[in-house]
Amino acid sequence: MTGIGGVEMGAQAARSRALAVLRVRSRALAVALLPAAAAVILLVGGSTGHLAGGGWDVLRWVVSVLALCVLLAAGGVALVVARSRPAVTPTVTVAEESAPDLYRMVRDLADRLDVPAPSAIALTPDCDSWLEDRTHPAHGPPPAEKHHDDLAGPGGPAHRRSATAPVLVIGSPFLWWMRVGELRAVLAPVVAGTGPSAHPDIAAARRFIRGLDAAVAVASAGRRDPLSRVACAGLGWASRLLLRSCRGHAAEMERGVAAAAAERAQAVDYGLRIVAQEQVGLAYAGWDRLLTRVALPAWRMGRWPSRLDVGVVAALTELSRRDRLAEGFASRLGERPACDLLEEPGVMDEAVSLLAARLFHGGPAETGADWSPVGWEEYPEEVVDRTWRTDAARLHQVLDTLGVRRAAEGAAPGTDGPTLARVLDHLATPDAASTAPLTAGSDVHAAGTETENGPDTPPAAPDAPTDAPQPAYEDPDAPTDAPRPAYEDPDASRLPFGDSDASRPSYGDPGTPHPPYGDHATPVLTIPAEDDEDDLADTTARGAALAAGLTAQLAREEAEARPAGARAPSSAPGPAAGPDDALWDDRALPLLPLQPPRTGREILTAHITAMVCCAAMDTAGAAPALDWLDGPSLLFDGARTADLAPSVLSLVETGDPGPLRAWMTELGIRPEKPVRLV
Repeated sequence: MTGIGGVEMGAQAARSRALAVLRVRSRALAVALLPAAAAVILLVGGSTGHLAGGGWDVLRWVVSVLALCVLLAAGGVALVVARSRPAVTPTVTVAEESAPDLYRMVRDLADRLDVPAPSAIALTPDCDSWLEDRTHPAHGPPPAEKHHDDLAGPGGPAHRRSATAPVLVIGSPFLWWMRVGELRAVLAPVVAGTGPSAHPDIAAARRFIRGLDAAVAVASAGRRDPLSRVACAGLGWASRLLLRSCRGHAAEMERGVAAAAAERAQAVDYGLRIVAQEQVGLAYAGWDRLLTRVALPAWRMGRWPSRLDVGVVAALTELSRRDRLAEGFASRLGERPACDLLEEPGVMDEAVSLLAARLFHGGPAETGADWSPVGWEEYPEEVVDRTWRTDAARLHQVLDTLGVRRAAEGAAPGTDGPTLARVLDHLATPDAASTAPLTAGSDVHAAGTETENGPDTPPAAPDAPTDAPQPAYEDPDAPTDAPRPAYEDPDASRLPFGDSDASRPSYGDPGTPHPPYGDHATPVLTIPAEDDEDDLADTTARGAALAAGLTAQLAREEAEARPAGARAPSSAPGPAAGPDDALWDDRALPLLPLQPPRTGREILTAHITAMVCCAAMDTAGAAPALDWLDGPSLLFDGARTADLAPSVLSLVETGDPGPLRAWMTELGIRPEKPVRLV
């Protein structure tokens, strides 16, 4: 009785809040009709002779014109709210023929919960699961419902506009990491939410909120002509006013729906669900680590790992091996994984991996010469080795631009190639400018390169002008506390009545002009200002100048590569797997950047580390490797090196190469030997 009472209380609370949302809509309609009602009264009074006279005639005309304008404006707002395309989460649709066991499990779960079964199943590169309504006409015709008797939920027959149940969206890491029983237990509260969703009042309130949210997005789109800007300003003001009036009621409505679903789901696998929740938290940690440490370096190299979900299993298995708190989790791997419910897990994993690359990095929708998949067995050679050698080549290219000598005076013949010693000598050599503060637009040669130009050294690059534009990702006005990606916040993207005033990114918008750093006529060597200046305050002047050159060079390379990625054509999704490109706007990619832009110190540290690793591979027999938790790693005799970072930081921050030279001497690395670059 307690469970039934909890379900009824939660559902009743959700319905009462839905009615409150609908009352806001009714009040807005009443306000829009008030001038028309007044005009009708005045017109009827004039026709009957009760409101006669010159003053009444003027008032009649004024109120009638005002009523007509208000009705036209209200009609326009209502039309936009009703016809605007609501936001939809990017997903990969799972067709029933490609996962019959998964559909069978979900329908059996819905039968046990006595709720309508979801109309479809989709996967998303996120550690969360939820229901999503895709019945709006802009999303295309809803899928045909094969089980009509499933739609008769506890709230009675569904309304004709909410006859199709919502889509069940499942986080792909759950399918690969969880066992079948665990996935069933985790999905029970989610599937139970289809019952309250079928109630006509709740469905109508949700449609109204999603329409307002979509109207705000329409109003926020850029318009050039003055008339459109005025119309969009009025539309945005009215939509935001209604959203603010509904937001509290909508939040409480969703809490009531969640409470009712949780109470109903207690009757199914409640004990197993408690254990499965531990796996949810573990999956969060492993997925975040895999994306930021392993996938992101590959994406930056133009390669996208095609088996991310398989990788998260390997990462979590490695975590269970290292962490005593995770002991016992690996013993679950002998049970049947939930991905066995798919007919072709590899095809789904590849589709989700490509979608993750597009969402978190902004890659193209199709593979090509500069954007191709990579397997985990190829990762060390294709990603780790290429990343290090590319960074090392960029480091020496910037040193050439700064006029740094290839070899020291009196050096042996044949040592004028790209060597680690060149980098160490440049950063470790003191100069008079090392104590001078760096400011935006300062002379690059004042950072310590002037004393190194000799008769055999080519002149350095021209000085950067004081008004040289900064790279777009080095914007000093950008907030430092960048928002976390949505996959770390389970509530970040579920409620459609969230902050609709947030501006959308414009990374891939074809109508947005490219940043000025893509212009090859602009000198590329600039000194970062303000935020990056503070980041490099504790480094030497030569280190700061080198970091500035690397930052500008990276900005130019990204600007040259961005048009190819931004303008890549969208691929049509296949019948079994593929991103639902028709449901969401892919012009603003990446939608969820994984990390804030790297600072100048981080870029310099990464390039020096790459140069050290190249020297270790070419002179000491080291090998590149993949660490599932930390990403690219360096192996000596099969063992991973873990004490390189402090030595590199000592060189970057203080210009002291002593710790790094001692580390290299211990391992037999010869910095004076040339290394192979890309």
